[in-house]
Amino acid sequence: VGGSHLQDSFRSRFFRMGVRAPSRLLELASQSLLQNEALAIAALEELPIELFPPLFTAAFAGRHTQALKAMVQAWPFPCLPLGALMKDHQPHLETFQAALDGLDILLAQEVRPRRWKLQVLDLRRNAHQDFWTVWSGIKASVCSLLEPEPAQPMQKRRRVEGSKAGPRPARAPVEVLVDLCLKEDTLDETLSYLLKKAKQRRSLLHLRCQKLRIFAMPMQSIRRILKVVQLDSVQDLEVNCTWKLATLGRFVPHLGRMGNLRRLLLSHIHVLPHSAPDQEEHCVGQLTAQFLNLLHLQELYLDSISFLEGRLHQVLRCLKTPLETLSITNCLISESDLTYLSQCPSVSLLKDLGLSGVNLTSLNLEPLQVLIERTSATLQDLDLDECGIMDPQFSALLPSLSRCSQLTTFSFCGNPISMAVLESLLHHTVGLSKLSHVLYPAPLESYEDVRGTLHLGRLAQLHARLKQLLCESGRPSMVWFSANPCPHCGDRTFYDPEPILCPCYMPA
Repeated sequence: VGGSHLQDSFRSRFFRMGVRAPSRLLELASQSLLQNEALAIAALEELPIELFPPLFTAAFAGRHTQALKAMVQAWPFPCLPLGALMKDHQPHLETFQAALDGLDILLAQEVRPRRWKLQVLDLRRNAHQDFWTVWSGIKASVCSLLEPEPAQPMQKRRRVEGSKAGPRPARAPVEVLVDLCLKEDTLDETLSYLLKKAKQRRSLLHLRCQKLRIFAMPMQSIRRILKVVQLDSVQDLEVNCTWKLATLGRFVPHLGRMGNLRRLLLSHIHVLPHSAPDQEEHCVGQLTAQFLNLLHLQELYLDSISFLEGRLHQVLRCLKTPLETLSITNCLISESDLTYLSQCPSVSLLKDLGLSGVNLTSLNLEPLQVLIERTSATLQDLDLDECGIMDPQFSALLPSLSRCSQLTTFSFCGNPISMAVLESLLHHTVGLSKLSHVLYPAPLESYEDVRGTLHLGRLAQLHARLKQLLCESGRPSMVWFSANPCPHCGDRTFYDPEPILCPCYMPA
């Protein structure tokens, strides 16, 4: 009776203010209701659903753990975006545990509460950003969370004459959405508690992870965590570890189960100097065989992969769908790799191509020219930074570049290119209406000496010359700016139109 009286009082006060009452009044009303947690819990059964978000926010911020447990069990919306709330209110471990305990109690019930609608607990920090502030459902972005779900059809039951049909147990699993970043020897306490609950309720609590980042963590710990995750939910995977090829071989069975993967980054995988060739070949075969299962892969990033030279065909031939992005950076590749790349069916529709840090100085770039021509109808972003491309090689690429009708950004910093070739590039690309940004190296004429010391006055003059040519060609809005690594510290010096210098160029 007390709970009903308190709920009626709170309800009447709320509707006297109107549904669109100022948020400050709602906060005060929620805090007032939470002064007696037992009565607040008793009021949940009849509480208007519009009041759940502000009341939950107040309970979370005030660490009212018992109220949180009860509200999770009575949550009247399909989704509880707890991650967005945790972003604004740094969660206390006990508060987070209370929310998961409420879910655990809910999953243990044979028949769940009448108002229960919860299907998804979203722990991602950047999802549903406006749910907790625009809780009234006025904006379309949160309406789907607030509208009651349509009634689920009842399953047919077998009837035995003379027997009573009891209530059907509601045991549908709840999905928990989370982005995982594995980078320490030990997990933080909140993630450890989540994994514990997911393991305990494996059939009723499905841990789904769209973004998975793996940095420094023992392989045994990684595999233990991934056993709890629904691997078919992973769409974006980064393996950014200093792994031996054999270590990667222990991971790839998990990769093969990520059938909905869209984006894959592999970085810093190396081969030991004295590895047996047959063992190395076996590990590479293990990796590439898993690519056969990645039927939705769109973006592939290979960075600092020491086994790639002479084997690019093994990697790419196993891809089943066309890529939108291919980035091969800081790797050694052979001329045969480049030739295969130009012919590979999976790269014919590329939007982004990156070969930054791939040394092409001694290679015949005719295959690259063919590749650029093949992708000229779709290519939007081309990155040839630090490739060691010289004037004759670069000049041979210009006719192909001039056909890239969709190109928006072209970067080729760190290549020894003369001013004459830069001017030729401008003339070849000025007709590309979508090209808006070109990042070019300081031309050879702007250096003072062989050590790579820039003469900023010369660079300014040459940059002004390019700007003038752009204006004369009717493309003054196309942005060209220089970006060069400092020979001393490696930081880049930008020039557009004034220099943004690294500390080495600053007066003492």
